[in-house]
Amino acid sequence: MGAWVSVLLGMDGAEAAAAAAGAGPAAVGLGDLPELCAAQVLLRLDPPEICRLARLNHAFRGAAGADFVWEAKLPENYSYLMEFVGSGDEGRRRRRRAGKKEIYARLARPVPFGDGQKEFWLDKSKGMICMALSSKALVITRIDDRRYWQHMPTSESRMFKVKKRAYPVQRAPALCGVWRRVLVASLTFACAMRGDRDSNPGPSGHRRFQSVAYLQQIWWFEVVGEVDFCFPVGTYSLYFRVHLGKFYKRFGRRHFSSEHVHGWDKKPVRFQLSTSDGQQALSQCYLEEPGSWVLYHAGDFVASKPDQPMKLKFSMAQMDCTHRKGGLCIDSVLFYPKGKGFQQERVVRSQK
Repeated sequence: MGAWVSVLLGMDGAEAAAAAAGAGPAAVGLGDLPELCAAQVLLRLDPPEICRLARLNHAFRGAAGADFVWEAKLPENYSYLMEFVGSGDEGRRRRRRAGKKEIYARLARPVPFGDGQKEFWLDKSKGMICMALSSKALVITRIDDRRYWQHMPTSESRMFKVKKRAYPVQRAPALCGVWRRVLVASLTFACAMRGDRDSNPGPSGHRRFQSVAYLQQIWWFEVVGEVDFCFPVGTYSLYFRVHLGKFYKRFGRRHFSSEHVHGWDKKPVRFQLSTSDGQQALSQCYLEEPGSWVLYHAGDFVASKPDQPMKLKFSMAQMDCTHRKGGLCIDSVLFYPKGKGFQQERVVRSQK
């Protein structure tokens, strides 16, 4: 740092050494940076980077709690999204008391709605949302006829696995109510913002919808869904998460059977997507890779009005009745910001 200062002041090496000896040890460091300056730096970073930099010193730690820093990272319609968190008068009171940092932390974790068959969460890098709909939230032809379909309990229905952690604050009744809430909020935020698999939303993490829909055989295959939601501004992609073959566990190891897999190589499956503002997407592809979960891309759509609900309708169908098809598991429909990468799932782009 001494050499850097000497360059700025135009001093040579001898003069710099004499000045340093007369001035004594440096009393100014990065920790003395004003919090407002530190906050301006944080405004240019992604939330995970803000959390890492907050561990650097007290200036960044203080700036990382500023409401205006986290409000800049929230979607424009975060108030609408928070309406899904909690219920009743108590839920409204908590939402009013929550700071922007606490709001971000809550939206970064899965928020259930639609009788628990749908969930959304905030994407930490893009400021947009992700969403998942379970197979029970979809309209599937003849789903109630056990000759064709069955809901199969499984641990492989993927969303997010959020581990329940026993925080020490829960065993400290001596803390007053205000500081207790502050400590719980801080621990919750730290858990939500960690970059590990347990708290990072997406197919690389798990939480179970508890079951998938398994098709034994059918002539007319059609899966239809719709959602009415105020999406934050951005471009989103829609995926169907499916699996060819019936999987099971034996002696702790995963196995799968392709006994009922047939008919998917004869004609392609057609995917459709339409929105209430006139956007449409139509594509098709053959189902492949038995034994693995695959994300089939059905189309993209653009959300430009975060304060207005957008109604989406989407479908996956193979309605050629000249042959039967079967042996298919349907887990969920996923909405992700376009360009989102997937580490543990294969993505198939359908052909138009």
